[in-house]
Formats: sequence, C-alpha cells, structure tokens
Amino acid sequence: MTPRVRAPQLKGRGWLNTGGQDLSIADLRGKIVLLDFWTFCCINCLHVLDELRPLEEKYGDVLVVIGVHSPKFEHERDPEALRDAVERYGVDHPVLDDPELVTWDQYAAKAWPTLTVVDPEGYVVANMAGEGHAEGLGRLIDELVATHEAKGTLHRGDGPYVAPEAPTTTLRFPGKALVLPGGNLLVSDSARHSIVELEPDGETVVRRIGTGTRGRADGGPATAEFAEPQGLCLLPPEVAEAAGYDVVVADTVNHLLRGLKLATGDVVTIAGTGRQWRSTVDDHAHDALASDLSSPWDVAWFDDQVVVAMAGIHQLWWYDPGKRTTGVYAGTTVEALRDGPLPDVWMAQPSGLSTSADGARLWIADSETSALRYVEAGVLHTAVGQGLFDFGHMDGPADQALFQHPLGVCALADGSVLVADTYNGAVRRFDPENNTVTTVADGLAEPSGIVVTNTGDVLVVESAAHRLTALAPGALAATGGSTAPGTRHRTERTPTAVAAGEVTLEVIFTPAPGQKLDEQFGPSTRLTVSASPPELLVEGAGATTDLRRKLVIANHVEGGVLQVVAQAATCDAEAEHAACHLTRQDWGVPITVVADGTQRVALVLRGLDEG
Repeated sequence: MTPRVRAPQLKGRGWLNTGGQDLSIADLRGKIVLLDFWTFCCINCLHVLDELRPLEEKYGDVLVVIGVHSPKFEHERDPEALRDAVERYGVDHPVLDDPELVTWDQYAAKAWPTLTVVDPEGYVVANMAGEGHAEGLGRLIDELVATHEAKGTLHRGDGPYVAPEAPTTTLRFPGKALVLPGGNLLVSDSARHSIVELEPDGETVVRRIGTGTRGRADGGPATAEFAEPQGLCLLPPEVAEAAGYDVVVADTVNHLLRGLKLATGDVVTIAGTGRQWRSTVDDHAHDALASDLSSPWDVAWFDDQVVVAMAGIHQLWWYDPGKRTTGVYAGTTVEALRDGPLPDVWMAQPSGLSTSADGARLWIADSETSALRYVEAGVLHTAVGQGLFDFGHMDGPADQALFQHPLGVCALADGSVLVADTYNGAVRRFDPENNTVTTVADGLAEPSGIVVTNTGDVLVVESAAHRLTALAPGALAATGGSTAPGTRHRTERTPTAVAAGEVTLEVIFTPAPGQKLDEQFGPSTRLTVSASPPELLVEGAGATTDLRRKLVIANHVEGGVLQVVAQAATCDAEAEHAACHLTRQDWGVPITVVADGTQRVALVLRGLDEG
C-alpha cells in the first residue's frame, strides 16, 4: 500500500474570486478539491479552463476548483495583470496568486498545466499534466463522491467562489483589429464574445455583431455567437464574392473559423467541427468543416490562401475559401524554436500574422518563444528571438534584442515591422535593412494588435485598457535613443540535478477509471524528446512509441532544458461504442548536470496516488 500523502497548504501572495477571504486546505475539508496550476500566457492552460467548465457546472455542490497561478513571464507576476487575466478568460473559481511558485514547488508541479486532485479528507489522490483529462476527471470524481458519501466525509453545498463586479466599458479585452475599405474599423471584442464595427475615430460604435454571450451559433448580427474571437482577415474582393463572405474570423475558443458578410452582418461557420484538435499531423488537404482545429488566434491572406495561426498546437495551417479545404502549413506540434523548410519546423503558440506589402513575407509573432519570425519562399526564419525561456525588453542588434510574449505584428510599407510586445506594454519596430530593434512606444496595457489606417495613422489594440490607442504623430519617424529599459529575464524554475551519461526518462501514465490504452489505430503512446542546447543530448532525441527511454547526457554541458512531448490514447473499456480520448503534454524540464545527479527523470502525464 502506498502511504497516503496529505495535501500541502496553499501559500501565495493573495486570493482572487473569494471576496477577500484567504483559503486553506482545512477550509475545504469535505469537498473534492481540484488544483489547476496554470499561467495565463499558456494556451494549454486556457484549454484546460474550458475543459473544466462542464465539470464545475455538473459537480458544483461537491467540487471546488482552485486555480494556482504560477507565472512563467515577468509580466505575469503583476497582480493587476493576473486580475485582468482572470476576468479576460472567464475564470469562475477562486485563484491563488503564487508569484514565487511556493505552492507549485510544494506540489512538485513540473509543467503548465498540472492538475492535482485532493479528496474530502485532505489527501492527494491524483496528479496529471496537460490537456484531455476531463473525461477521466469526471470518472474519478464519481468514484470519490461514492466513496466519501458512504463514509460520511463528503459535504455538499456551495463553494467559496465570490463573483467580482461586472465591468462597464464599450470594449472588453479587444484582441485584434482590421481596417475596412471605407475606413471603418472591425474589432474582435474578445471578452464580450462579439465583433464590433467602429467609425475611423476608433471609439464610435457603428454596430455589434454577436449576442455578446459565449456560444457558437451562426446567423445575423443579433443572433450569431462567438467564444473569445481574435484574428480578422479581409479577403480579396474576387475571393470574397465567390466565397459569399468578406472577413474570416478566428473564433478562438470555439476552435472554428467563421465567415462574416459585411453587407448584412451574417456569420457562417467555414472551418472546424467545434471539437479541439486531438489527432495526428499530416500534409493532406481536408474538408474544412470536418476538420478539428485548436485555438486559431490570427488569420492573414498570404500565398493566395488564408494562413491560420493555430496557437493551440504550435502550427500554422492554411484554409482555401474556394475549395473549402484546410491543412497544415508549418510546424510539427513540437513547442520550441527551429527554423528551416516548411512544414518541418518548430513554433510556440503563434499568435499574430501580417503579410508584407510586396506579399513575399508572412511575419509571425511567435509568442511563447518571444520571437519575431517570418516565412519566405517556403522557409521559416527567426528575425528576433532566442527560445522558450529567454525574454526581456532589449533594443539593438536583432541577435541581442528581446521581446516578452508578443501577440501582434504589422508589416509596414517600407519593409519594417511593428511588433505588439504585449507583456512589455510596448510597440517595437524591427528594421530588416539594418537588422535592429527599437522601441516606438511603451507604457501601454497589453497591446495585442496593430493596424495602419487609410490615413496612415497607427492604431494599437490596447487590450487591457479596453480601447484602441493612436500612436503619437511622427512616432515612426522618430530617431535617436531607445526608450527600452534594457532588461533581460529568464524563466527560473527549480532545475533537476541530472548525472552525465546514461539517464532513464519515464513518463508515467495510468488510464482513467473505466478506460484502457487504445491500440486500434496503432500505438497508443508517443514520446518526442529534444534539448536546448541540442548538444546537451548525446543520445535519445527524436520520437518513439515507448513512454520510457534511455537518454545520454553530455558531460561537457553545464545544463539546459529537456523538451519532452508525450501523448496517450485511451478508450472506454466496456462500452459497446467506446469513446476515444487523447491526453497530451509538453514539458520544458530545466536540468543541471552534476556528478551526483539523478539517473532517472520521471514525469507524470496521469498518475493515481492510491492508499
């Protein structure tokens, strides 16, 4: 029998969504507690928030979800930024602000997101990382309800969540903007789940398209529904006429592309099933309406097609409005930074797209690598950016410059590129001619998009200020010293001390109650390993179907990051028409190489603590 482990206390800077009350594990005795270790930059964490909503509704009288916010980026340590994120993403449960990762370390979390289940007696009963656990969690909760109701240790009733006051502004966390041919502006009002048309002043509302409530209905402007829409792409006139709609909308949380007809405000679904992608990667064309997507964040017209920033799986996809087909354009789903010929490249949550004036380059804000990248002639290049864990606010030569989680880009007519440097609250400019980065404006509230109006003004989607903001006249023409503070950061988590030489990597996965590994379509598990720097790993890189692998760690490298991607397919064990499930997670495991380090690295994809 494995000894039962008491859940450690919840320690942090403060609490949100509790009406000012601090919570402890003892306060939650009698409830099933689900701790969600998340950070608001992480698309996988946002997916989990959506996976948990049905569980919170179904088990509201027995389950308490606690979000433990464990920041990656420096900006995410700001308590006001966290407060904004909790509202932006509709987090309807208590959140512990843990900027120093105290509770993260107490629970031995190693990845965003990580879920820990605590039973009504205060014991840890399960740990899991990544996405795709909702079905298994439901089965586990049912088991815990039955067990603890029989023991008399389950207490039904309301939980500790206290809703904050509803805000009142015209826009609420707008995402992206689009300049229409007549000069009006189209804005994705993300937290209000709608699209808003504004006059050229960027303030006066012409019309709102969408009910303003989360949903996925097609129809006219008063009946259509979205879920946290982001990117907007205006089709060329001849393409729009043939397609029957003018604008492609990245309907992010619905995992859909929507078509918007400007003359009527009618909305129609053009790509996606509404299910989140949990499949395999291939380079074939697929019926767009039969394809699962994953958090499309931005869209742009490039190379005679719509290119989609598929943030949820670290890829770019293409969509053909004429043939109504879609497929993979760039990326393998590995979350990292690797350039080269398409599609065999690595990306990390691409979130902004812009086509150069001559149509030759597609510029990309690759947010999790804090990078500015571009596609040209079928090859992906990195202009600025150093990797998943290096970021800051540094101007100067491109190989030294740093961004912090940029979400938007805007290619200018002169060939330079503006970057919405979101977590630095700045607009930056990259000049390909002299290969340098300068700061154009700072002091902005999470800028997420940039557009140039028909009159040449630059408008910034200042998302956390709930408005569009015009840059000062002449800002782009300004020369001289940079306003950048010149700060450099690196994500710091407790590294694992690993010995040089042979090391065993093991990903632990236990199927959920009532499920078994699913081999009907081939191997049920897959493990992909790489390293930064690459020379850290002498042997063991690549993809296999075994969740256990021998690695050989170099003895001449002080340390680095092991990048591990694991997935497991399961199906219902006894059902006549068994449902299939896919669990997946990316880990960036920081390691140091020392003489007396461990020779085994274990990561939990899904594990049960049984007593």
